[in-house]
Amino acid sequence: MSSAVRSRSGESIGMFASFGFYNYKLYFAGSFVANVGSWMARVAQDWLVLTQLTNHSSAALGLVTGLQFAPVALLAPYAGAIADRFPKRRILMGTTMSLGATSLVLWLLVASGSVQLWHVYVLAVAQGAISALDNPTRQAFASEMVPTTYLPNAVGLNSASFNGARLLGPGISGLVIAAFGVAPALLINGVSFAAPIVALYLMRSHELTPAPLRKGRGAMREGLRYVRGRPDIMLVMFVVFMLGTFGMNFQITNALMATTVFHKGAGEYGLLGSIMAIGTLAAALIAARRARPRLRIMLGSLAGFTVFTALLAAAPSYLTYSVILVVVGLFALTVLTTANSSVQLACEPEMRGRVMALYMAIFMGGTPLGAPIIGWVGQVWGARWTLAAGAIATGLAFVVAAWFIITHDQLRVRLRFGWPPRVQVLRPQRPDVRAAA
Repeated sequence: MSSAVRSRSGESIGMFASFGFYNYKLYFAGSFVANVGSWMARVAQDWLVLTQLTNHSSAALGLVTGLQFAPVALLAPYAGAIADRFPKRRILMGTTMSLGATSLVLWLLVASGSVQLWHVYVLAVAQGAISALDNPTRQAFASEMVPTTYLPNAVGLNSASFNGARLLGPGISGLVIAAFGVAPALLINGVSFAAPIVALYLMRSHELTPAPLRKGRGAMREGLRYVRGRPDIMLVMFVVFMLGTFGMNFQITNALMATTVFHKGAGEYGLLGSIMAIGTLAAALIAARRARPRLRIMLGSLAGFTVFTALLAAAPSYLTYSVILVVVGLFALTVLTTANSSVQLACEPEMRGRVMALYMAIFMGGTPLGAPIIGWVGQVWGARWTLAAGAIATGLAFVVAAWFIITHDQLRVRLRFGWPPRVQVLRPQRPDVRAAA
């Protein structure tokens, strides 16, 4: 493994360095299969709601998306406490099987012709509740499969798996829907969850390095106090909240732009998800080579996302929209991988489950607020304004984050003038949680 790391200075690392660990290699393979199925199901569910259960209602689509993410925000403190209290591998086995089961229920309803919109709403809530526990556990589990030195690489490869699947899944789903209907795409998703279950089962327990399990009461309050005392983590979470709530609503915006502005069908809509994944996959692979996350990369990418999302809103044609979407995907994923790695490396191992639960609640839990708003904007002002609103919100987030860095008395800032301007935050010492209590 020593050949994989090029420098101890943190500038670069082998792109696939974490594949040298048996457990991570299994985990990556299983997750990739499930991710492809999940992306297929997202397109199939959106198409089901838009074309079969409603008359292209963006409000209904926004509500489905919001219901799917609402439990993440509501249950995050409990989910984080559970993730730090019980073995993460065991938790993931249970959540993965549950997600597979709910996916198969939706397939049965659609295949039998009995599906109604309220069925989709209920299953969205159920999957959201399961994901509330699954997401922070899955994020924190990376540190148990690879050493800390390789954690940013593992985070980058996890994103590569997700976005590589995004490159394949939507396009495949669009073709399957066009040829056979919605039900087969949903069935493939349900079956795909078998892959990560098998991968988790086959892992070598003696090669995992579990974080200390947190016993006793007060775990949720302890996690909240810990994050409140870390302005560096709070800054990253604010950026992620604004991006996730108002900027990353492409499940809605792509559907509306494809169907109402460019007048395209299921195949072209599904293709947009794959096109965007070109940019996100590239960003994930670049992040996998970066051994140390840098705040200036996160903020610079947020500015780039704002500018190109505004251009996306004004795209005159489907082709132009598709090209700009690649760049938007690259900037969006760069922000998210940098933020994820920063938070995981900044917190103590025994706090990681709770901190990542709050991180995922901030990122995904903002969707119940943002998705209905974006859906309403599309309904009232048109599809292009759904993107313009996201650009305005993330631009505001950039300004606020820059101001926070410069003025906050617990962060020391180093400015390097030139182009591009560089901002480096020197993190404060980690507080003693027991003393803070």
